[in-house]
Amino acid sequence: MARLLVATVPMTGHVRPMAALVRALAQRGHAITWQTGRKFEPLVRDSGAAFRPMAPDTDWDDADIEAAFPGLRHRRGIARLKAQLDAAFIAPAPRQMRDLEAACDAFSPDALLADQAHLGAALLHERHGVPWAGLGVSALGVPSVDTAPFGSALPPARNDGDRSRNRLLNALILRGLFAGTNRAWRRARVAAGLPPGEGTYFDVLPPQLYLQPTVPGFEYVRGDLPPQVHFIGPLWLRDAPRPPALPAWWAEVQASHRRGRPVVLVTQGTLATDVRELIVPALRALAREEVLVIATAAPEGVAAVLHGAPPANARLAPFVAYPALLPLLSAVVTNGGYGGVQQALAHGLPLVVAGGSEEKPEIAARVAWSGAGLDLRTGRPSPRALLKAVRRVLGEPAFRTRARELAAQMAAFDAPVLGAGLVERLAATRAPVLR
Repeated sequence: MARLLVATVPMTGHVRPMAALVRALAQRGHAITWQTGRKFEPLVRDSGAAFRPMAPDTDWDDADIEAAFPGLRHRRGIARLKAQLDAAFIAPAPRQMRDLEAACDAFSPDALLADQAHLGAALLHERHGVPWAGLGVSALGVPSVDTAPFGSALPPARNDGDRSRNRLLNALILRGLFAGTNRAWRRARVAAGLPPGEGTYFDVLPPQLYLQPTVPGFEYVRGDLPPQVHFIGPLWLRDAPRPPALPAWWAEVQASHRRGRPVVLVTQGTLATDVRELIVPALRALAREEVLVIATAAPEGVAAVLHGAPPANARLAPFVAYPALLPLLSAVVTNGGYGGVQQALAHGLPLVVAGGSEEKPEIAARVAWSGAGLDLRTGRPSPRALLKAVRRVLGEPAFRTRARELAAQMAAFDAPVLGAGLVERLAATRAPVLR
């Protein structure tokens, strides 16, 4: 059996999909050590891996990312994306590499498995040649002549004219607009004992194996997709919900589903916690609709913004178990977290996406491109825009039809099994694992 070293940045949306893959690898008998944030230790151990903490200066709490990185405050769009790339992912990379070097000395792994944002893994591989598999946790950002630069949220190329546009935009944006990000990456490389290089931050990709947890039908077609990139289907922990974890109003959800009354989920995921961005506008938009609205938010926080109780057709809880909830839904309104979008599509649910921070505009654009939902092209939509969009995805069958087609594609993939098999091949051969 192989010895595998796993590394993830301390973010829920990065750790939880990795846990599903690690669990599959552990069940196949592999010895696994996983280095990540301390708050994830119980999840790491439950997946079957030994826990190894990150250095304190690379660990932070993703429940309040602006407390961890004050420079993100009051920033939106591209400015926020650039600031987050620099502070959360690039600056910690040399220290991450040194931590991984120490882990390699103690554990002697056959291969390293890391999420796409853990740049210390890239530095370790380049310095020491440790076989390196990457796991995507968001929309595929590999530069291509067939796609506009990641972060632009532009649709993929349809003709040669679009490809010419993309060549120009890739040069202007990836090397121009993100010049500061690229300089930060080169400084990190030098700090890790490597030459600065001439590539961009966006060129970082494991040369041996990269696992993308979705299906081809959700991702833009690239004629020049690197051969080590494999689509494995959506990846998430499939724990059965415990009945005590369900909220007191759960019977109302079941009753609405049985009667054919639409049940709509509104969620902002784990990073965007300001309920004024999406939760409250959606509650206001749908207050008079003949739907039951489930919002994942603390009731007291919403009440404070609304200056009173939420609408009569709304039910709130900070957390609702997706495995129990998703089969009862009619549609999902979301800010575009990748894992949540994949789970919704796996259940054939049409989406309304309001993505305005991090890489969420790119995820929203893919939802619209796939035909499974609508992209509101803002992270702070108006109630009027939300109402119009929800009425469309509930009332126009094409959205649900396309979501169900993607669900059928996803059902054909067993992501933990496929991913584990590919990682095993890398550990055994230490050679690129190509399509």
